[in-house]
Amino acid sequence: MTSHTFDYLIVGGGSAGCVLAARLSEDPSINVALLEAGGPDDSVFIHCPAGLAVLAQTGQANWKLNTVPQPGLNGRKGYQPRGKTLGGSSSINAMIYIRGQREDYDHWAALGNAGWSYNDVLPYFIKAEDNARGADAYHGQGGPLHVMNLTSPTPLSSVFVEAGRQAGFAVNSDFNGIGQEGVGMYQVTHKNGERFSAAKGYLKPNMGRPNLHVYTGALTTQILMEHKRAVGVEFVHQGQTKQLRASREVLLCAGAFQSPQLLMLSGIGPKQHLMDKGIAVVHELSGVGENLHDHIDVVQVVNAPKLTETFGVSLAGTWAAIKGIFEWRKKRTGMLTSNIAEAGGFVKSQPVEKRPDIQFHFVVGKLVNHGRTPVLGHGYSCHVCLLRPLSRGSVKLASKDPFDTPLIDLNFLGERDDMDRMIRAFKIMRNVLQQPVLARLGGKEAPRSASANSDIEIEQFIRNYADTVYHPVGSCRMGNGPMDVVDAQLRVHGLQGLRVVDASIMPEVVSGNTNAPVIMIAEKAADMIKAAQQAVS
Repeated sequence: MTSHTFDYLIVGGGSAGCVLAARLSEDPSINVALLEAGGPDDSVFIHCPAGLAVLAQTGQANWKLNTVPQPGLNGRKGYQPRGKTLGGSSSINAMIYIRGQREDYDHWAALGNAGWSYNDVLPYFIKAEDNARGADAYHGQGGPLHVMNLTSPTPLSSVFVEAGRQAGFAVNSDFNGIGQEGVGMYQVTHKNGERFSAAKGYLKPNMGRPNLHVYTGALTTQILMEHKRAVGVEFVHQGQTKQLRASREVLLCAGAFQSPQLLMLSGIGPKQHLMDKGIAVVHELSGVGENLHDHIDVVQVVNAPKLTETFGVSLAGTWAAIKGIFEWRKKRTGMLTSNIAEAGGFVKSQPVEKRPDIQFHFVVGKLVNHGRTPVLGHGYSCHVCLLRPLSRGSVKLASKDPFDTPLIDLNFLGERDDMDRMIRAFKIMRNVLQQPVLARLGGKEAPRSASANSDIEIEQFIRNYADTVYHPVGSCRMGNGPMDVVDAQLRVHGLQGLRVVDASIMPEVVSGNTNAPVIMIAEKAADMIKAAQQAVS
């Protein structure tokens, strides 16, 4: 089997992989290969912001993973969409730009991860950013990732913000500035009326570099190890099994589910689990696949037939969509520049909380089953998610076959405190949606949640309908304890030439959407990798 040698091999062409590929290949003397299991990001539904609704229904560019049955969800399997294309989940997500709270990163550092405090990571957020609002102490201009306000938001979104104000919450014009608390409009990763994914910001401008090689349709099946050192990868490409060698490092950027899966397939992980699956143990590391967690979320739907400016299935909605298609194709303006989840907020589930512990995503349409189930008529929806859940689950191998999807157990609502907070959160969300500025529009709460009034009824509604809001993390946790997988330099404990650079390294999930933090992690990792190479040169 022939193989080529590169300085760095990057496994996974999602947000982190795109950042690393761009930053490491800045040095023309360094050869970099990026392997992505999905295809190119050439679908119009990726680049048209509102196309995310079509992506949800078709499953295009998506791994379409599911959890094992969740006892906390009354035995239901949760759905876990993950991007399978260049740009990864940044090519199929709702494009919301959120960093999290200062305390999130200070807590990472307090856990023993030197260099990961808020003051340490803020420069990397700023470095990555090209914010249309301009540069200041919290924001940057000139970085690869374009961030901006929505150009054509649906008027209803500002009505939601006013409803939040009427409910007693402050209006916040910048969730990524001095403080996160309040309600407001989200900034998004857009530019010129199109989605601005990590692939578009980091990878595409640099595809012409002769030292950067991008393989799509390349499923990595194993990390090649020699004497506790990662020396390459094996992958399936164009129907053939191939190998690439890494003279410096293998960088694993496959995400919270597939990074631990690939480690275990390569003999790195919990000894007994590997033996049970018939995999030779190369390096025992008990924490691989543990500490998995995610933001649990539930959605309230409001039927409002007269609000035909919202996304919906009707004659008026169809006509508006047709006009929107022509406008977007001609001008890159109009309703199809919406990310659909345009507004939201961060609030406390009870006054004694020191900082927001729940988040709203307001959706200008009736959202059912992650948008996979078409719903007749018009209306609006609101997500509420728990920002810092206590419940922890795991990723395990179904078998030693790399084409088998892993066993994903998020243990949703496994801790009673998570449910208690979600009950309070649902009540707060309902109160916001009942404020006069929204109530006068004549909408009615959909029957499946409207019948839930007591705490017991609300709990059952949550168990029947809650699921992810798409932020799985933690399965290759950063730290120095016996169950940690990587150190503060993101190097896999006990091995050489192998790092993990993605959401799986988060010790605890950030208080908000995870795409911007993953880009920050990769920006910081790129500098650490360069510094390490300079130290040995």
